[in-house]
Amino acid sequence: MEKIRKGDEVIVLTGKDKGKRGVVQLRVDAQHIVVDGVNVAKKAVKPNPMTGTTGGIVDKLMPIHVSNVALFNAATGKADRVGVKLVDGKRVRVYKSTGEAVKV
Repeated sequence: MEKIRKGDEVIVLTGKDKGKRGVVQLRVDAQHIVVDGVNVAKKAVKPNPMTGTTGGIVDKLMPIHVSNVALFNAATGKADRVGVKLVDGKRVRVYKSTGEAVKV
């Protein structure tokens, strides 16, 4: 079970964007995610008249490793670790500090 999923609000723990919060846009693979507003790179793009795109320098969201982010707990206002608990035969993600279920 993935502890961090698409749509979760996360906070960055290390790197140039340390302390920034954002929402997970997509999971690239099992170990990498793309977070809105985090790890943004400048990319030079050629103009393509066939598709109607103009050339120039654009911002591109780059993947970040899941070990460098933690789920944001709105109740405490801090980053929190995630565990898995069985509730009525279903696996539910819970915050380690409080034991509450993670709401998506």
